[in-house]
Amino acid sequence: MPALPLPRRTFLAAGAAIAASAVTRRAHAAPPVPALGVQIYSLRGFPVDVALQHVHDLGIKAVEFFPGMFPITDDAAAIAAMQRKLAGLGLTISGHGVNRFTADAAANRRLFAFAKAAGIRTITADPDPDSFASLDELVKEFDVRVAIHNHGPRHRYNKAADVLAAIEKHDERIGACADLGHFIRSGERPVDVIRLLTGRLYGVHLKDFAEMQDATKGVILGRGHLDVDGVFAALARAGFPADGALSIEYEENKDDPIADLRACVAAAKAGLASAYPAS
Repeated sequence: MPALPLPRRTFLAAGAAIAASAVTRRAHAAPPVPALGVQIYSLRGFPVDVALQHVHDLGIKAVEFFPGMFPITDDAAAIAAMQRKLAGLGLTISGHGVNRFTADAAANRRLFAFAKAAGIRTITADPDPDSFASLDELVKEFDVRVAIHNHGPRHRYNKAADVLAAIEKHDERIGACADLGHFIRSGERPVDVIRLLTGRLYGVHLKDFAEMQDATKGVILGRGHLDVDGVFAALARAGFPADGALSIEYEENKDDPIADLRACVAAAKAGLASAYPAS
């Protein structure tokens, strides 16, 4: 015997219940797990092939390049050669920077074309104020994000509020790369910065300083003012994107940073595991 059709009121109520259940599931869904990477500037004392091998040996899967190790180019062969190196080591590119943008729209376009060809989702940047009209068009055309990098006291993007003021009237793909060490130098708490930048945070440089206000010497993650577990918990609450550029950056001991970087990786992985149990 065929089932009788539900009365309209019952049908609508059932539909509303299903929709509410879906919303509840989304609200309680686990946050996306970002890939832990390294800003390869940390390994600038080595040739690029050696640096990439070190990244692999550290157990890291993602690399944020700087132009000195992956120059901006329209040479398809050079881009393909780098992609082969990365694939051979099981690495992916999380970002590229820090790059400057100016009012020169053609130069800006060349950088976006390079990023798209190389599979770079996020360009870490220090954009001039007169570059934003160009950037609004380019992020739409290429669907590549721009993440504004703060650089500490006296820099034009010193505080989180400076970054927010710069991006608030622009395309949502223009956001922030929070260098947590430089925010410490600027007297801001990294956990608060992450909360303020929620929704527009596409990159993070995991960096620590033992002193605030114009500190110049970095330390291993967690041995200064950086609350590593708190930072990862804040990233999970903020829904930091799975394809964001989450990069350890350690600038000390340029010629022999491996032991220190290994300690930074251990601290970061512990923080990641505490905030993202599925990781």
